[in-house]
Amino acid sequence: MPFRKVRAEKLSAAVVRQLESLILRGVLRPGERLPAERELAERLGVSRPSLREALADLESRDLLTTRAGSGVYVAEVLGSAFSRPLIALFASHDEALFDYLSFRRDLEGLAAERAARTASDTDLKLIDTVFEKMVAAGRKGDAAREAQLDAEFHLSIIEAAHNVIMLHMMRSMFEMLKSGVFYNRQVMFERLFTRESILDQHRAINEALQARQPEAARAAVESHLSYVETALREQREVARNEEVARLRFDREQGR
Repeated sequence: MPFRKVRAEKLSAAVVRQLESLILRGVLRPGERLPAERELAERLGVSRPSLREALADLESRDLLTTRAGSGVYVAEVLGSAFSRPLIALFASHDEALFDYLSFRRDLEGLAAERAARTASDTDLKLIDTVFEKMVAAGRKGDAAREAQLDAEFHLSIIEAAHNVIMLHMMRSMFEMLKSGVFYNRQVMFERLFTRESILDQHRAINEALQARQPEAARAAVESHLSYVETALREQREVARNEEVARLRFDREQGR
């Protein structure tokens, strides 16, 4: 008969499973510092030796990392999605930028549709909270903070779709965006008319999600990213035109 005796699970194994789940679901994020050992053991209700055993297991599998004199951190695993040479290619070719936007349009549209259908009330409250922070940053004219919250807004929608593969894939993509591989988000927010348009588009996305309208949420995301693509194409055309104009001007000046 296919039965085995049930054995009590070691406390350290239970801690490992809990931390694994938090990392997998994106609750614990790459680079995030864990609480100090004493505090974490108390929160988990385990002894410090059991906690140390669990942390050592996770560190041996490169999910956690210890920094001398600083503490234990969730490992920076997002950059592993693409090799450095490929990331360098992305940064130097417009084709990669527009393929990136097309990829986001498809996946984020799907995530928004799914979130509108199945997200919890708390998921939607979080999305709304991030949006309101983005509005506040816009009122202060803080383009850097507004750009950061823009990324957080999109990621909060992906989180609300509750698909861990999509979540980690898109987090990896947003890490490259944050580091300027594809385009500088802050530059877009420094242009007043662009910033106001983008804010209105995010408002439409948020309203569709809060009303739990899947088709409208997907359409709003797709419309927003199409606008971003058009704005970036225009920005690049203006830059090319300026380069030609400077050559003509220099020629006129006899340089």
